[in-house]
Amino acid sequence: MSTSSSTSPDTSFGPSSSRSVPAVTPRVDMVGFVTADLRASLAFYRRLGIDVPVDAEGPHVEATLPGGPRIAWDTEESMRSLAPGWTPPTGSPRMVLAFHCGTPAGVDALYAELTSERPAAAERAPWDAPWGQRYAVVRDPDDIPVDLFAPLTEASDEAPATEPPPVS
Repeated sequence: MSTSSSTSPDTSFGPSSSRSVPAVTPRVDMVGFVTADLRASLAFYRRLGIDVPVDAEGPHVEATLPGGPRIAWDTEESMRSLAPGWTPPTGSPRMVLAFHCGTPAGVDALYAELTSERPAAAERAPWDAPWGQRYAVVRDPDDIPVDLFAPLTEASDEAPATEPPPVS
């Protein structure tokens, strides 16, 4: 049976009584996107209510969200200048943004608007989700899924919630 030395560094992530470093509580301050088309991405998120300055230009753009966190966009070229070996990710996305649309009708209207402007944005048409929300999914110009939702105002016991087939 081996024992560890008391002089080895503490590599744990939890609190340690043997260190005199003050505790730090991190907070989310910024969510960032890497975009192939900065103008198209900014226009898309402006339509979703993010107050991006109209005169914003790249390669890096930030906007402060209500409550203080920031959202930022960087061009692919900007990422390559910071990390020359960087390549755009492939496969399924690892994050999703969700936007509250106020009412079920708001979900339907915004989905219709975004998909009529850009049919490729259609991911899942609005449906009444079993968790009690009207829900839809669109794709931003960089193919990132964006959820649109609102609480259902009148739940019905007559018909079960159904989901439409995925848009192909």
